[in-house]
Amino acid sequence: MRIILLENVKRVGSIGEVIDVKRGYGRNYLIANKKALYASKENILQVEKIKSDLSKKDNEKKKDATQILEQINGKEYNVKKLSTENNELYGSVKPTEISKLILNENKIDIKPSMIQPINEIKSLGKFKVKISLHSEIEAEITVSVKSADTI
Repeated sequence: MRIILLENVKRVGSIGEVIDVKRGYGRNYLIANKKALYASKENILQVEKIKSDLSKKDNEKKKDATQILEQINGKEYNVKKLSTENNELYGSVKPTEISKLILNENKIDIKPSMIQPINEIKSLGKFKVKISLHSEIEAEITVSVKSADTI
């Protein structure tokens, strides 16, 4: 499936590029999230006209991402969860919880889909978590999981 990218997508391509992707990825992710258009002649001409606007928008998103990066990069967030005696959690710490933590502490709204724990958080301790703020900018925070109560 041939598509035109409307924004920079990590490991895929940059704005205005006409590329081939698998149908499902193109239709269900890129086009559904308005990151791309079908590569018809009309759409190619339209993207050529608005390419400068798209790159300006991308630069603004990048600038916002760097501001967020300065605020949260390297910070440590504390979570209290129920745990067993051998330091395992009942359940795990999910990206939605981490997103709410950042919102409560820093008043920054980060989508859970941007949060990628390096490994699953299922026990007590400190864990590194990467946050993809932009296709070129990633922040890294530490999530410290402490026991609320043991059952």
